[in-house]
Amino acid sequence: MLNIINVSKKYGSRVILNKVSCQVKKGQIAVLLGSSGVGKSTLLRILAGLENYDQGTITLENKPLTQTTGTRAQQVGMVFQHFNLFDHLTVERNVTLALECSGTINSTDAKIRAQKLLAHYGIQDKATMYPSQLSGGQKQRLALARALALEPEVICMDEPTSALDPQLTSTVLTAIEQLAHENYIVVIATHDITLIEKLPCFVYLMEHGTIVENAHSSELKTHSDTYPKIKKFIAGAH
Repeated sequence: MLNIINVSKKYGSRVILNKVSCQVKKGQIAVLLGSSGVGKSTLLRILAGLENYDQGTITLENKPLTQTTGTRAQQVGMVFQHFNLFDHLTVERNVTLALECSGTINSTDAKIRAQKLLAHYGIQDKATMYPSQLSGGQKQRLALARALALEPEVICMDEPTSALDPQLTSTVLTAIEQLAHENYIVVIATHDITLIEKLPCFVYLMEHGTIVENAHSSELKTHSDTYPKIKKFIAGAH
């Protein structure tokens, strides 16, 4: 279980996160929902070890999430909104680089694992190409393969559907649901209500750095009036 307890962060006097708390079990999908600037992406970056936080506690399987960047990458995988792929490296090398840098696997085994992941996401035939030669959907799948390479327990995805058309969005939703079936902890930051309408997930609505309401997506479909703030956000997004 990923347990986030009263996590707070400031930039100078500006409050970015204010006592954010939530729990996500293995095989569950948590969606941090909200407009731009409410702290969703910052929380993901904190989970991935890319930013520090001022107060609070984050544990994974009842152990503090390590502050060591290299080890954190083996616990939490990150798929960035704009993918952050290495344009000067081939598709396969984008996956093997992190593996080799981790020191946990040799280059031969790293290549084998990369080939399996690329095959899993249907882009094994793109292995010798470069990211600039890929479509948006293919870049998304490559970013996901790279995030999974170190076999983390948690997968964070920042606005995973923002650059995709409806057909590709459906493909990404299927991939996200498959991650849950494979027992990953999945945490998504988004303003796209398609995700909560299509995915079985726990929804955490954020405003001004705080979680103001939460519900399971199934409850939103049957008892939306019980969650007026989420209902209002959804209505405004349509």
